[in-house]
Amino acid sequence: MDDSLVTNSLIDTACWLPFTANRAFLQRPRILSRASGMYYWTPDGRRILDGIAGLWCVNAGHCRPEISAAIARQATEMDFAPTFQMGHPLVFSYAKRLIQWMPDSLKHVFFTNSGSESADTALKIARAYHFHRGEPERTIFIGREKAYHGVGFGGLSVGGLPRNKEAFGPLLSADFLPHTLDQSRNRFSHGLPEWGDDPSIALGELVKLHGAERIAAVIVEPVAGSGGVVIPPRDYLTQLRQACDQHGLLLIFDEVITGFGRLGTPFACDYFGVVPDILITAKGLTNAAVPMGAVFVSDAIYQAFMSIADQGIELFHGYTYSGHPLACAAGMATLDIYEGEGLLTRGTELAPYFEEAVHSLRNLPYVSDIRNIGLMAAIELESRHEAYGARGMEALQSAFDKGLVIRITGDTISLTPSLIIRTEEIDQLIDIISNVLTTLQ
Repeated sequence: MDDSLVTNSLIDTACWLPFTANRAFLQRPRILSRASGMYYWTPDGRRILDGIAGLWCVNAGHCRPEISAAIARQATEMDFAPTFQMGHPLVFSYAKRLIQWMPDSLKHVFFTNSGSESADTALKIARAYHFHRGEPERTIFIGREKAYHGVGFGGLSVGGLPRNKEAFGPLLSADFLPHTLDQSRNRFSHGLPEWGDDPSIALGELVKLHGAERIAAVIVEPVAGSGGVVIPPRDYLTQLRQACDQHGLLLIFDEVITGFGRLGTPFACDYFGVVPDILITAKGLTNAAVPMGAVFVSDAIYQAFMSIADQGIELFHGYTYSGHPLACAAGMATLDIYEGEGLLTRGTELAPYFEEAVHSLRNLPYVSDIRNIGLMAAIELESRHEAYGARGMEALQSAFDKGLVIRITGDTISLTPSLIIRTEEIDQLIDIISNVLTTLQ
């Protein structure tokens, strides 16, 4: 029997898909059944170019045999070991290897299972840090408009996408810096925008409003991903770091998307030359082969916990699968690939070609803005009157029909290919997007 017929017969309401218009999806399913390298295949054998590295996460390309073999070996040796009052060799070996890629001050890593868990963990560590320093009143967080920090109640609270939280009631105390998308001055910017407001001014106003003594931390994505690839202007993060230091606030970088080579440097903190107090990751950590996240903290924060008088548990927080053996094995193999193939810096080589290719779409129908940095780009489309997001959904379906997976946020198309992409595959991606844009209604 045709594999596509078998697959389609299984698609029904038993499975509630996340961040999906489920009723519309069931009318016209988009099913992926196999993957390798830069491509997916549908059950009926159509090859689909992956323009978003899975979900910004398959940085080394799909189904790398080295990672699969490492997972299989570990599964036969030890499938699971607890990390509550226990440990296993891989979790320590992996932590040591990861720390080598961090700025010198970020010496410690706490493992989670996702970006959402990493965000919530970072927020809890920030509050607990102040608690142990005798400042328990520091409970307010400062996020940023258009930011996405996962779907846990903590990350949701500091996220700046209103639709993500409107149905979920009261959240944590948080306030927000303005976003950095200045389309009146920076439309169609190549790389870092030239124009932008000094964030220290906005942060200063929030400090006046709430009091520095009540603020736990500022959390930002160096480049906002899910909000539509919103890129900071030059010196923005340097100014934000200086403002946090001035007011005695912790700075958290959410590098779930920008980590592991997306900007052409190992991490965005390397690209911008700004070191946070806490850095959170996930996605590219294991090339998405096994779910995993990680939170890196400064030595000063770690020592604040290790110096408390009580010799028992220092942080009452963790997950059953923190530092899971299979995830660690996948992560070690992923690091081998990143290091062996130079993928953490390959984006620097490809970025100029990718930039010019994406900006070649500027004059196509409905294109109102294009933004790019490293191997990240956004193509913003004009919205239909009283139908925000409809044109984006049409583009998503049209791209899939033409052999390409894209990501949409409303009417903004995001492109974030795997770091193994070649120039001819960039050309293929742009050709398909061009065809999509010229046929939109």
